[in-house]
Amino acid sequence: MRIDLHTHTTASDGMLVPAALVEEARRCGVGVLAVSDHDTTAGLDEALAAGRALGVEVWPAVELSCDVEAGEVHMLGYFVDRGLAWFQALLGRLRDGRTLRARRIVERLAALGVPVEFDRVREIAGGAAIGRPHVARALVEAGRVRTVAEAFDRFIGRHGPAYVERVKVTPRQAVEVIRAAGGLAVLAHPGWGRQDGLVPGLAAGGLDGLEVYHPDHTPDQVRAYAALAGRYGLLITGGTDFHGGGLATRVNVGAQYVPEDVLPPLRAAAARRRPGPPPALDLVVE
Repeated sequence: MRIDLHTHTTASDGMLVPAALVEEARRCGVGVLAVSDHDTTAGLDEALAAGRALGVEVWPAVELSCDVEAGEVHMLGYFVDRGLAWFQALLGRLRDGRTLRARRIVERLAALGVPVEFDRVREIAGGAAIGRPHVARALVEAGRVRTVAEAFDRFIGRHGPAYVERVKVTPRQAVEVIRAAGGLAVLAHPGWGRQDGLVPGLAAGGLDGLEVYHPDHTPDQVRAYAALAGRYGLLITGGTDFHGGGLATRVNVGAQYVPEDVLPPLRAAAARRRPGPPPALDLVVE
């Protein structure tokens, strides 16, 4: 059985609707699938229903984007209680920040002489949480760049001339939010920007796990992160970070090896977790 605990749908910046993602996962032999869209749980009901119909164990999840001085950090939240009103209100604020950010990116692109229409970006998003991949696809469609990767490299990547910050959530705040929502907080792809140094502080603040298995991690990194998880008593997860359409890791769902022995500790930890009071957060909007 294949396991994929990090995937995205059209509810955020993926290319497949939730049911189609589950169908593709089943076709690829995935038995356990986590759907972890950015700043939204909108695709989970459809994914869970498809999982029940197709015999795929679907885990409800979310991915929160965070900021540190050196760059961007992503925090996965597994088994969050998506029915909590305060949690949905917070996700709504984060999505509103994404929309404002996309509008400002479009304004910067126009100033750079590579215009795209914001209305078209919104159409491409199709009601989902707007992200930079939607802007990138608009750039490709308008003939400003040849590929989504080129759009990021030349214009909208972190060091690009049209890059814009968004609502800022720190990794520590993301851990608080996920745990208060009854979920397990896992640091995603720590190999991005060598985020090893964050682990001790986050572990002290309640971090539950580390995404050890990821397509962008080398075998040496996998071993190092597994050892790091063991040192701090953290759970281990893994997945493809699947988006489809040549986005992100560009591998198909289920293609990343994740050992089955990671599942029982995750299930046991989730069974013990309960939602708590909403955290008091001072979110910064730039």
